[in-house]
Amino acid sequence: MPGLKLSLEKLRAQYTHYGVGKRLKPPQWPNGAKVAVALSFDVDNATVPLSRGQLGSEDLSRGMYGSVDGVPRILRVLERQNVHASFFIPAVSALLNPETVKSIQAGKHEIGVHGWIHEHLGVLNDEREEQRLLDESILALTNAIGKKPVGYRAPSWAMSRYTMQQVKGAGFLYDSSLMASDDAYEVTIDGQPSGVIELPIERILDDAPYYGASNGSLPSPELVDSIYRAEFEVAYKEGGLYVLTMHPHYTGHRSRALWLENLIVYMKSKPGVWFATHEEVASYLKGMM
Repeated sequence: MPGLKLSLEKLRAQYTHYGVGKRLKPPQWPNGAKVAVALSFDVDNATVPLSRGQLGSEDLSRGMYGSVDGVPRILRVLERQNVHASFFIPAVSALLNPETVKSIQAGKHEIGVHGWIHEHLGVLNDEREEQRLLDESILALTNAIGKKPVGYRAPSWAMSRYTMQQVKGAGFLYDSSLMASDDAYEVTIDGQPSGVIELPIERILDDAPYYGASNGSLPSPELVDSIYRAEFEVAYKEGGLYVLTMHPHYTGHRSRALWLENLIVYMKSKPGVWFATHEEVASYLKGMM
C-alpha cells in the first residue's frame, strides 16, 4: 500500500493527473433534442488473445466471430433503424479484416483508433514504445479509411501516465476512455486544460462485464436491457449524454443483436432523442470549449 507513505500533496497529484476541466453539458442538443445517444462498438475481434499469446482455438475463433457474423449483423440493425454509430478498431484488427472496415464505411459510420493490438498501456508503461504504437495505429487506420481518425479510445480503457499527452499531441478531437462523469468534459493533465473532449464511458454501459464470461454464466439480454434502459431514462430526464459500448463478438450474437434493435426502437419512441456518432457529439460540444 504505497499510498500510506505519501503526503496529501503527492496523493493529490496522482488523483488529478487526469482531471475534469470544463463541463460540456449543453442546455440542449441539436434541433432541441433532450438527450444525445452515442452508440459505439469496439471491433477487437481476436486482438486481445493475440496480444497476450492466448492462441487456443476457443479464444481465437470466438474473437473471429466479430468479423464473420457480428459486425455484419450489427450493421444490418443500424441500417434498418437508420442510426449511425462509432466503431473503434485496433489497427491489427483492421489489417486482418479489411472487409470489415469497408463495410463499416459503407454504412457511413465513424471509425476511431483503439490501439495497435489491444495492448494494455498501463502494463506496457513505456513512453517511447507507446508513442510508436500510437503513431503506427493512426497511420494504419488513416490508410485504411482514407482520412485521419478524430477519435481515440484506449484499449481496455486503460491509460498510462503518458497516454493523454500523446492523444493531445496527435491532435485528436476527443477521447472516450475515462469515467469521471456521466456527461462530457474537457480533460485536464496535471491541472492544465488539454483541449481534448472526453466522452465518458462506464462498465455499467458496456456489454463485456455482462457477456464476456466464457464459462456460460451469462445474464439474459432482458436483464442487461433493464439496466441500459434505466440509464437511458435518467440521461433523458437530465438532458445528458448516453454512451453505450458494445463489442461485435459479444453483442453481434443473435439474441443480443435482437435486444439491441429493441433498445434502439424503444429510445426512438421518445421525442427529442439525438442519435449521433462520437465525432458528431464532440464537434457539437467543441463550441463550448
